[in-house]
This record gives sequence, structure tokens and C-alpha cells, in this order.
Amino acid sequence: MKLLLTSAGVKNAGIRDALVGLLGKPIEESTALCIPTAQYGHPMVGPGVRPWQFISGTSDNPMVDLGWASVGVLELTALPSIDEERWVPLVRETDALLVAGGDALYLCHWMRESGLADLLPSLDRTVWVGLSAGSMVMTPRIGQDFVQWTPPTGPDDTTLGLVDFAICPHLAPDGMPGNSMAEAQEWAASIPGPKYVIDDETAIEVVDGTVRVVSEGQWTHLPG
Repeated sequence: MKLLLTSAGVKNAGIRDALVGLLGKPIEESTALCIPTAQYGHPMVGPGVRPWQFISGTSDNPMVDLGWASVGVLELTALPSIDEERWVPLVRETDALLVAGGDALYLCHWMRESGLADLLPSLDRTVWVGLSAGSMVMTPRIGQDFVQWTPPTGPDDTTLGLVDFAICPHLAPDGMPGNSMAEAQEWAASIPGPKYVIDDETAIEVVDGTVRVVSEGQWTHLPG
């Protein structure tokens, strides 16, 4: 897949341009499915008003409201109870998957349970647009600082590992909502391998293993 891993959605022109480049056509000619699942697993997010805001495109994180030709909803918790023929072709035909933030471990669990995780390697045209946890789920580990939900298999901070680096989103100046650089460095010390710390004006583009940072804000790369 082509990945656009954001901290807070398509927040600026640079990230939007990167998305258009990955799609290979204007957003207005592209179709999307939004995945709100991660929101239900985080105690600070959902269920309730936040999933509705994401789905309806009225949240502060631009994803659904970018002017897509069409947008549908792919709720991963529902997929194990319906036949694959009802949703797999839909995913294959869609240009972009818009994946909400929330709890990365909850999202990872339902990606595996639903079968979406197994489908991802065959989606060579699809653009995965992650928001916070929707980006972190692609990494090998999220770190204990971001663990809010315990999988049925027991305490674990491992995720899909489709990229070889970890992500700390929501970098913010000291005293502001988000993660300070000191907190990010403390998080990084507990995780082996390379890490990216990104603010809400930054995204990481990954195509065929090549990583490019797109930013109108602040970010840093911490080698392993």
C-alpha cells in the first residue's frame, strides 16, 4: 500500500499535495472509505460524539471533508459477521482508506479479526491515510505510554509492523496539549529501532519502502 501517516489529518497544503500525488488524481475524482474503529477503544475518544464527527467530516482533523467524489464507512467490528463478498470488493475498488485516531491496539485487533490486515498486502493502488492511532497501527510497536486498551491475548504494545519505524504523534511545545519533546524522548528510549516524532502539521509518506517527511511544522527522526 501507499501510506500517508499523519498526526492530525490533512492539516495543510503540503500534506494535501502529498495525498493527491499518492492518489495519482484529484481528490474530487477519488473515492474513500472512512474507518472510525480505533475511536471506540480509547477512553478519551469514543463511543459517542467523536466517531460521528469523524464520519460526518465535522471534526478538527481534516480527512472525510476534503471533497472526495464519494465517502463510505467501513466499520471493522462489523466485518466478521458478514460475508467477505460484501466488503472485500468494496475495499479493493476504493482509492483511499481514511483511518481515524483513537486506540492503536484496538484498531490493530479489529484489523486482524476482520481480515483487513490480511488484505492490505494486495492493495497496491490504495492509499492508507492514517490519523494518529491510524498511523501508529502500521508501526512495529507503539510503546507503553500509548497503551490504553488490553488485547484479549494479554498486555502487549506490538502492532502490524508494516513499516520499520515507530511514531510519536502530536508533538507540541511545553505546556501545550500534546506530547512535549521531553516526553517523546522518554517514550523513544523504551522502543528499539528508528522513531519519528511529528507534530500535527506533519505527515510521513511511505511508498515501496521509501520514506519522505512532509511538514509545515516540527518533527524529528530518532535513530535506533
